[in-house]
Amino acid sequence: MKNKINSPYILAFLGIILSSCTNVDEILTISSPNNKNQLTFRLTESGEPQYELTSSKKPIIAPSKMGFEFVENQKMTDGFKIINSEIDSLNTTWEQPWGEFKIIKDQHTKLTVHLQETSGEKRLVDIIFKVFNDGLGFRYYFPEQPNLKEVKISNELTEFTFPEEHNVWWIPVHSDNSYYESLYKKSPISKTDTINTPATFETKDGMYLAIHEANLTDFASMTLRYTKKNKFQSELVPWADGVKVYTKTPFETPWRTIIIAENPGELVTSTLMLNLNEPSKIEDLSWIEPSKYIGIWWGMHLEKYTWGSGEKHGATTQNTKEYIDFAAENGFDGVLVEGWNIGWDGDWTADGTSFSFTQPYPDFDIEEISRYATKKGVRLIGHHETAGAASHYENQLEAAFELYNKKGVNAVKTGYVNKYLDKKEWHDSQFGVRHYRKVIETAAKYHIMIDNHEPVKGTGLQRTYPNLMTQEGARGQEYNAWSNDGGNPPEHTTILPFTRMLSGPMDFTPGNFGFDYKSVQGAKVQTTLAKQLALYVVLFSPLQMASDLPENYVGQPAFKFIKDVPSIWSETKVLDSKIGEYVVIARKDWEEKNWYLGAITNSEGRNLEISFSFLDPTKKYTAEIYTDGKEANYKSNPYPVAILKQSIDSDSKLTLKLAPGGGTAIKVSLVE
Repeated sequence: MKNKINSPYILAFLGIILSSCTNVDEILTISSPNNKNQLTFRLTESGEPQYELTSSKKPIIAPSKMGFEFVENQKMTDGFKIINSEIDSLNTTWEQPWGEFKIIKDQHTKLTVHLQETSGEKRLVDIIFKVFNDGLGFRYYFPEQPNLKEVKISNELTEFTFPEEHNVWWIPVHSDNSYYESLYKKSPISKTDTINTPATFETKDGMYLAIHEANLTDFASMTLRYTKKNKFQSELVPWADGVKVYTKTPFETPWRTIIIAENPGELVTSTLMLNLNEPSKIEDLSWIEPSKYIGIWWGMHLEKYTWGSGEKHGATTQNTKEYIDFAAENGFDGVLVEGWNIGWDGDWTADGTSFSFTQPYPDFDIEEISRYATKKGVRLIGHHETAGAASHYENQLEAAFELYNKKGVNAVKTGYVNKYLDKKEWHDSQFGVRHYRKVIETAAKYHIMIDNHEPVKGTGLQRTYPNLMTQEGARGQEYNAWSNDGGNPPEHTTILPFTRMLSGPMDFTPGNFGFDYKSVQGAKVQTTLAKQLALYVVLFSPLQMASDLPENYVGQPAFKFIKDVPSIWSETKVLDSKIGEYVVIARKDWEEKNWYLGAITNSEGRNLEISFSFLDPTKKYTAEIYTDGKEANYKSNPYPVAILKQSIDSDSKLTLKLAPGGGTAIKVSLVE
């Protein structure tokens, strides 16, 4: 329920404060519900908005300026007075249809500051702050007003100033590619340039911070540009013409977010971003079904099959039926089929306008395959690769989704393999944000779930549109088939939970059991088989793929874990972690009965002692343990897996022995 501050004593005190809010030296302060985090807002002597943030009285963000510059209007950066402000609070819970938690608590204190220019056009802007127990969110709101109507934003001048130089895990903006597929670096702030969010910081005194944004709606994505000592400034991704955002009043910006954590695990379990998004706009959620799937996919990356037509074409009627049979026999809900539609022949990346999203290749009988899949109780997962031709795709959206709806296809993997959209616009520009939103909203109209590859980063939109199930937006398993640098190094997946995964679910596509393939580039999966199992727990996705060729699973006892592990969770706990070195995560299934645990390490083998104190102390459990076997090593011998069972309870402790590049996966079943 929403609670306004209504004590007569507090209101009298606030009245004294607010009556003098036009003074430039006025200070407004609010604290998180637990009084740990404190936000302070003031105007400088020249009327510049400025905020700062502390946690447990330690400085988190030093005084940092705020404001905007426009193309055809005077900037709004100084010369303000505070004309009014309100303080509000909220303490409520809400339930997700799927996620890493079933129940989300939204508890925060809110400050709204109403500003007006003291001279000139006397324009208005509100700055809204929400302080949570796990951090801060703030946004700008520009009301409708006579002297600010049509707006072209040239710069957002929001600063993030740190009191001292910290280390940061980061990836560059657009220099490697346009869709966040870079390896994370750790460096001092001064060694960065322009970086993507989420950006994760480790402070000098051992705290952890993450800067990102929430509810990115009809706006440009925010990146962070290093400007001077310990300072980043918001750098909005521009249109091709250089304008950052086209809009008109009234409008509001996305939330700028700062997560504050005592340890890395608290970053993972923060729900701040979700709480800053709007509730679901989809009333009937019954058709949204998290699941596990297999796909005609890895074979293309290994060049066993081709996306285009010909003798090695992967998306044939016969091949798809065989995948459907395997899915039905092993309890998988869906089969992804890539390369089924006209447009893949030749250099499809150069011109995505050749794609048809309704016309299959002659050797793919969509009528027969749909009938066969229904008979087997398996869903087809559609695939729409656009090669970045966004407008061409939009012209076919209705027809494509209508076709899939008629064929019983209720999930689609979309793709945008091109540096630009429509050959000129960045994926994470306002153009891209608008396009991806249109796809999601149109898909919802036809009861279709979306798995978006080469996306704009996640900002919690899955709360508002729960049919946005998962996204790529990082280096996934496919890099282990063809990357010139040899594939994803072992530490990659020990960094992702604390960086990329803070923006939402990721379709990483774990589950490789075959390690003996050869690629021209020399790439390989740099994990043990046991670590591949553990990734199903560590890396969250409500649509979770078993990525390997079906034949590589046949006769493998460890495959049972992939068949058992859920794809959504009612509860999540990070038991132990060190970014870039190791991660141990425990998650409870959606039915709130059994637990699953995943532990992974980087290239170093290590022993980790794990306590099961999170279990119900009144109950008994059986642990099915899949761990690195004797002589396991990601470089020389990734295959050995030891499988054992033992009884455990809340007093139990277990030493996990992780091989280099290895892992452990555990199913903890309640004894009835």
